[in-house]
Amino acid sequence: MTTHHPISVIGAGLGGLTLARVLHLHGIEAAVFDLDASPTARAQGGMLDIHEETGQAALRAAGLYEGFWARHRQGGQATRVLDKHATVLRAEVDDGAGGRPEINRAALRDLLLDSLPEGTIRWGAKATGARPLGEGRHEVALADGTTFTTDLLVGADGAWSRIRPLVSAGTPVYSGLSFVELHLYDADNRHPRAAELVGDGSLFALGDEKGFMGHRDAGGLLHIYVALKTPADWATSGAIDFTGTGTGTGTDSSTGTSAEQAKAALLTYFEGWDDSLRDLITDAEGPLVARPIHALPIGHRWQPTPGVTLLGDAAHLMSPFAGEGANLAMIDGADLAAALAAHPDDFGKALRVYEDGMFPRAEETAAESAANLDLCFTADTPRGLLDFFAAHDAEAARTA
Repeated sequence: MTTHHPISVIGAGLGGLTLARVLHLHGIEAAVFDLDASPTARAQGGMLDIHEETGQAALRAAGLYEGFWARHRQGGQATRVLDKHATVLRAEVDDGAGGRPEINRAALRDLLLDSLPEGTIRWGAKATGARPLGEGRHEVALADGTTFTTDLLVGADGAWSRIRPLVSAGTPVYSGLSFVELHLYDADNRHPRAAELVGDGSLFALGDEKGFMGHRDAGGLLHIYVALKTPADWATSGAIDFTGTGTGTGTDSSTGTSAEQAKAALLTYFEGWDDSLRDLITDAEGPLVARPIHALPIGHRWQPTPGVTLLGDAAHLMSPFAGEGANLAMIDGADLAAALAAHPDDFGKALRVYEDGMFPRAEETAAESAANLDLCFTADTPRGLLDFFAAHDAEAARTA
């Protein structure tokens, strides 16, 4: 027999978990389905800055605000801006007064997971598609061949959402920028020059329309993104072979590919850059992971659709240059839960209330994100970023 769930959430990321948590506080249970086999099946990424008006507001609604502060990383709001010669052009310390405290994504996800009743999440349940059944009900197909039905279906399943086609033909478009993600472990002891370069929080080292962005994680881990303007198929064209691992030993015996060759190819993009910056590539450990940056069109929205909605990247995927991806997903989840709690017998009304608030907020942030990407990778980089910070300082002084 096909199982039925009144409310079903596809995706156990931060947005889907926040939705389930706030619903639970209102006495409304939701079934959450995630493709991962377990909560620890894959790494969850690095640090997130959690903003007062979005992520922190969502944590308050979820009753987890104090738990967040107990887990956040002190010093994470420090920022350094360098040019290609490693000259420090701006250095901010974290004095504790900023509104964007940082936390490791995995720690934040665990906080949300631990707040949910056992059995809320169905692990190893990959949604492959969904179809309407009429009157707002939907049937969802899973990769194992089973199906379930639901009265309300929420797509919280990220950039390549399987639920989005129910409401929109929108698809993510390549931004023109690609990241290569890499790591340096125990940097204070093993890579002291890199540790000093990054500092206590975030690093932007930009020039020639490319650069390095990174941040310090717990335990002296440096999480670095190499940013390049590349063709859309760059990561898969064979220009650089990313299938090896960056162990520093030369060849990954499982693939026969050379991590050192990948590093050497990546370094050709940074000829003339300071050795301290180039060494972030040379000394990287573990996989070098290519991540092309995609975004949905600014202002992506859909007509009201009975029994289905989206949140987070499924609804408004954007580049990371506003720092709002996780924050928006969480406030989306909290706002949708509040709307459902206010209109428990009228899902249509609840979705209209939620979407009427979510669409303009996402459009404004997506525009900001696109503009920030452009200013970080102009011909006179990092001048645009420095001007942005200077304008922010002036506004803060004016309103103080």
